[in-house]
Amino acid sequence: MKKWNHYLVKNSKLYRSMGAVVLAALLALGGCSSEEASQESNAEESQQEAPQAEQVNTLTSQEKEEGWVLLFDGETTNGWRGVYKEAFPEKGWKVEDGLLKVVASGGGESEFGGDIITENQYGNFEFSLEFKLTEGANSGIKYFVKEIRPRPEGSAIGLEYQLIDDSRPDVEGTWTLASLYELYRAENKQVNPIGEFNKARIIARGDRVEHWLNGVKVLEYTRGSEEFRQLVSESKYSDYENFGEAEEGHILLQDHGHEVAFRNIKIREIDLNKN
Repeated sequence: MKKWNHYLVKNSKLYRSMGAVVLAALLALGGCSSEEASQESNAEESQQEAPQAEQVNTLTSQEKEEGWVLLFDGETTNGWRGVYKEAFPEKGWKVEDGLLKVVASGGGESEFGGDIITENQYGNFEFSLEFKLTEGANSGIKYFVKEIRPRPEGSAIGLEYQLIDDSRPDVEGTWTLASLYELYRAENKQVNPIGEFNKARIIARGDRVEHWLNGVKVLEYTRGSEEFRQLVSESKYSDYENFGEAEEGHILLQDHGHEVAFRNIKIREIDLNKN
């Protein structure tokens, strides 16, 4: 961003220099006053330097060609419902200023509004969203989620891309941001500060899964591998048969009682025969 600002400043100096030449010529011809010329010059400069409005919750023509589909239109909750429910939660979530938000409710896990899941299930996919955490916030993106019975306590069961403020004193190892919660720790992260947006990306091709954060791959693993199953056996998921190995499942956004905002939520399904 600094380079862009510097580039504009350089051009504006050049523009003002050129404007001075034009102004002198106009004054010599008596075509306009110096005040009028200055106002016109400043207006044109301001128009040139005005920032472009950021496009959110939309798809580019290229993304459409690649098969991307929006999962949030910025105005409604279409395509989502409460986990183990038929409708979207009546409390705990809100759509505001083009953002899908978890409402702060004290930090309980899936207690107030509850988690939400996509109506559709996905197997091979690339999923992407932007998230903004508040100080101390905890949430998550779960995938390959199945509404198993009996219903477990707390959040629904699935593989979790951890969303959390890493400055919390209780956060370390596989509980950190962008990690596969409880199993694999994210490495080489480039994290934007609390209160700014970060971009999460999950790619699942067969049993191979990647977590990305802000354009950097931070972990990769194979579902069902010997290593994966060993880690599961030593985790809180050890009692769940074939945990994380479903062929397809829902995408879930977690209500953990902290305010978190989401936007630009999208997915594209991957045809393994073509990609």
